[in-house]
Order: sequence, then structure tokens, then C-alpha cells
Amino acid sequence: MSHALHFNLSRFYFIYYFFVGAFVPYWGLYLEAEKFSPADIGILMSLFQISRIFAPNFWGWLADHTAKRVVWIKLTAVLGLLGFVAVFWAHGFWAIFLVMAALSLFTSSTLPLSESLTLAHLATTNGHYSRIRMWGSLGFIVASVVLGYVTEAYGIHSLLWFLLAVQIVLFALTFKLPEAKIAPHAHDEFSIWQVVKQPNVIALLLGCALMVTAHGVLYNFYSIYLGQHGYSKSTIGLLWSVGVICEIGIFMLMPKIMARFSLKKILLTSLALAVIRFSLIGVAIDSIFMIVLAQTLHAATFGSFHAASVEVVTQFFNGRHQAKGQAIYNSVAYGVGGTVGGVAGGFGLQYLGPLADYFGWPYSSGQITFMLAAIFPLIGFLVIGLGLKLTPHNQTQGMFR
Repeated sequence: MSHALHFNLSRFYFIYYFFVGAFVPYWGLYLEAEKFSPADIGILMSLFQISRIFAPNFWGWLADHTAKRVVWIKLTAVLGLLGFVAVFWAHGFWAIFLVMAALSLFTSSTLPLSESLTLAHLATTNGHYSRIRMWGSLGFIVASVVLGYVTEAYGIHSLLWFLLAVQIVLFALTFKLPEAKIAPHAHDEFSIWQVVKQPNVIALLLGCALMVTAHGVLYNFYSIYLGQHGYSKSTIGLLWSVGVICEIGIFMLMPKIMARFSLKKILLTSLALAVIRFSLIGVAIDSIFMIVLAQTLHAATFGSFHAASVEVVTQFFNGRHQAKGQAIYNSVAYGVGGTVGGVAGGFGLQYLGPLADYFGWPYSSGQITFMLAAIFPLIGFLVIGLGLKLTPHNQTQGMFR
């Protein structure tokens, strides 16, 4: 892969995840400041996951049908920017609902299109996905740390201007993305349905959805949960960054890990560590040491799990199905799984407190919600363990080589 191509792709990932690093940790706090209830916040935040169920598949089909990706990345980026501008005048549940629906409809599609573009370039070069994706993690860290101090100094509403500026930069960078040639593949004559209905694919998508269900609670309510237990915004930002720093480390180690362990073993280990992570967040919220330890496990619960999942998806969906495959993975895992986790987490935070008081449980509603979230990766462990069977050909090799 040429230096210019690596630089343009890495820079785009950095800015995209810079937006994510500003949005995910702090948007829930902004909605809380706007006096929305936890259940309302769960619904509003889950619009991004709901959009991931439908929108990426439409854009993925367009990308594969036209053999172009960059043009659709540009369009989704500018439409997401235009949708966000209205937030400066939006107040009240339905006004925010419409703004977030418009924003999520397009922004949720930018990443899978970018992933398919990157993977298409990697298929014809000797580049490494992990070295490109790492820059996205760095963008998330910088944004989450900086925004912690910015919002403490200037108030949570400064977040709006920050997000607007980042989206403008993101749209400008789409003009630096080079189009990729899609190499033909032996499965090109298959319909997408023939690929999706394979038992291995079903097991993978279901297992990924269960993992992301737990993370849907985390992404929507972790900051609010920490704030309720006395953590400052700057500390919250630093805790988010701890997880992503560990994520970067695992991305850099993935070539060695995949050379030594099968993809299935990586997925199962990640799921087992997710059970531990969410249990710790629930039971040990008052111990900063245990919470930092739980955040280090993000290296496995997102980093290694995402890397192995994307690798398996790339092997199942290739050639002319590549963009659609990434879209389906995002739709099922992050769309369905994230929606279930985000909505359930909101109702859990709002209604499990009185239930705990009634039964005399010594836990807050947030603690119970995160402890219950640990059940989903546990089920995912069983699904992947029993249902995913990989051939020796696709046990370890791939783009993380």
C-alpha cells in the first residue's frame, strides 16, 4: 500500500472516530442536561443503532451495484452534517428525535462504506487493516479526553459546536479518499441470501449481536452511570480513553495473536472476558482500580472481538458482496444488538431502582443494569462455541497478517 493511500485512509478513520469519541461519551450527558429521562435517552441514543439495521444495507447495495464507494461516502457525510445543523434549534423530545434520526440515518452508513473501501484496497495491496484502524482509536482517545476538559470548562452545550466542526472536517476529507477496484471472487455468482443463510454466518451474526447488546448499555449509559456515582467529566473522559488505548494495543498485536490462535478462539476468549468486564462495572463501581481494570478489558470485548469478527465477515462476504457483507454485519450486530441494549439499558436505569428497593437489594439501578448486561456475552459464548465452525483454510489467515 502506498504511503499516500495509507495516510488518506488513516486520516479519515482518525476524524471519523474523533467524532465518535466526542459523541458517544458525552451526548448522553447533553441529553441528561436537557432534562430527558433515562428511558427517553435510551430511545434517542438507540436511533443510531436502529438506523444501522436498515440504512447501511441500502448504501451497501448501492456501493456494490455501482462498484463505487467514495461517492456514497461523500453523500452520507454531507447529509449527516446537514442533519446535525438543526440540533441548534431543536428542543424537546420530538425535535431532538427528528434531528438524531436524520443524523443517524446517514452517519451510521459512513463507517461500513469506509470499511468496505479500506478492505477493497487491502485486497490488492500489502497493507494492514490494524495499522489503519489504529488511527481511528487514536482519534477517539483524543476527542474523549479533550471533551472532558472542554465540557467542564465551557459547559456541556459546547459539545454541539465541537461536533459541528468535526463533521465539516470529515466531509472535506472524503474528497481525499481514492476509489478502489473490486477484485472478482469465486462466490460472485451466489446471491447474498445464499451467503447469509449459512449456519456459520447465522451463528457469527447472532454471537456478534449478543456481544454488542451489552455494549449498547455501555455506549448509551456508561457516562451517565459514572456521573451518578460521583465521577467528574474529566475522569469519565479519561476512563473512556483507557479502554481505547488498550484497544490500540490489541490492534497492533493482532497479527501475532492471529498467527498463534484461531479466529474462533479469539472470539470465545473475548466473549468470556466481556462477562467479567460487565460484571465488574456493575458490582465494583465505587472502586476506581476495578473500574480501570474493567476498562482495560475493552481490548478484548471490542478490540480483538471486532478484529476477528471483521476477518470472518470478510471471508464469508467477498468480491461483489463485500460492501453488503459489511453492511449486514453492522446492521445485525450494531443495529439490532445495539438497539436492544440501548433501549433495555434506559428502562433498566429508570425502573430497576424501585425494584431493588422493594426487594432490599444493596445495588443501584445502574449496577443491576450492568450486571444483567453480562448475560448477553455469556449467551454469545454458547452460540459461537456451538454454532461457528471454521475450516482450516479460514482459521487464522487474513488481512491482520
